[in-house]
Amino acid sequence: MANRTVATAQSIHGTNPQYLIEKAYRQRIYDSLYWKEHCFGLTVTGVMEKAVDLNSIGGCYGANRKPTEFMCLMLKMLQLQPDRQMIDALLDQTDFKYLRALAALYFRLTQPPKDVYSRLEPLYRDYRKLRMRTSDGPFELTHVDEFVDSLLRENFVCYITLPLLTKRIALEDAGALPPRISPLDDEYESSSSDSES
Repeated sequence: MANRTVATAQSIHGTNPQYLIEKAYRQRIYDSLYWKEHCFGLTVTGVMEKAVDLNSIGGCYGANRKPTEFMCLMLKMLQLQPDRQMIDALLDQTDFKYLRALAALYFRLTQPPKDVYSRLEPLYRDYRKLRMRTSDGPFELTHVDEFVDSLLRENFVCYITLPLLTKRIALEDAGALPPRISPLDDEYESSSSDSES
């Protein structure tokens, strides 16, 4: 019962939301102690409360590839399928960086490409530090903007194969997205005008 998707959940990318995480990885999460002790019977609100207490992001670690708490909560979110307004609120909040990272990964997994670019690109302005657990076990330092960049550019994040994301330039050419304006463009133009004078 605890490992089933809620009955009201809609399919995402043509499949059960939990199936966005590969079967072997899902089974490791189901067998983990954190899942059994902390994720059983959680509601969406409970997942958010647990996410506030997170202290790192990452996929699996150690010799036996133990799943992180971050990924256990991600699978629980896929089971519960919170509504879009709640995920937008989690992306907009700035108090809890690991909760924001969890919402960003969930958004990347579940939403269409146009929405992914329009909602995740503003997170490039979040430069807060994140601890990322590596596959060997120790932690590395990363930042929220780097994590978001990996969500937008890479196919494999936190041991999850991400759904195919249409290139941004193709969406711009189709008129679905406006051209991206980098905050660095203003600095580049001002420095080039200073060097000319």
